[in-house]
Amino acid sequence: MQKKQLRKFIGFLYSKLEHVTGAIELIDEVAELIEQEIEDDTEGAVLGTGVYPVPSQIKDVENAYAVFSDGACRGNPGPGAWGAMAQNSAGEVLFTSSGVEVHTTNNQMELEGAFQGLNQLEEVEGFEFGCPVKVYSDSKYVVDGVQKWVSGWMKRGWKKGDGKTPENVEYWKKLTELNAKFNDIEYIWVKGHSGHPQNERCDQLANEALDESGF
Repeated sequence: MQKKQLRKFIGFLYSKLEHVTGAIELIDEVAELIEQEIEDDTEGAVLGTGVYPVPSQIKDVENAYAVFSDGACRGNPGPGAWGAMAQNSAGEVLFTSSGVEVHTTNNQMELEGAFQGLNQLEEVEGFEFGCPVKVYSDSKYVVDGVQKWVSGWMKRGWKKGDGKTPENVEYWKKLTELNAKFNDIEYIWVKGHSGHPQNERCDQLANEALDESGF
């Protein structure tokens, strides 16, 4: 049964058995057990391994970490937000977080999500920069930028091949500086809105942050 069905069933029992001696007390006990089970299931969805399977790239790799991020923008430019989360190779969700900008772009929020995810990974107890880290994003802009473009921009003094400054250069600079701290880091593209659990969760975090901020 789903949560709503369970609660509806408890309400049905109350309505049908309210005149039966001792029934209400027994239903109360059952209801309390069911609510506890629902709470445990909810906690497992956030912190457990069942809803968020360990990515194959870090599974069975000792002291490996995965960072997931996404960005959202309502209007481009317009109000935007990022969402991020991280897991270790045991499947434990280490954190989920989000943030909002009043006036930004989708690409900026994609970059900020990756930056914030890695930045918060630094604070995780037991994390060391020598550990393997995989960063998952549904933004080809972010993944291709890190893997293909940044090195050339840096060689040319943060200029593109045509001599122009890259868009969002300040975001790129701080992400590149942070990436340099990690000894073993890889960016991996995932298809957005395709049922990838962690990516969907990051998208949800970003949009919830926008909703809560009134955008």
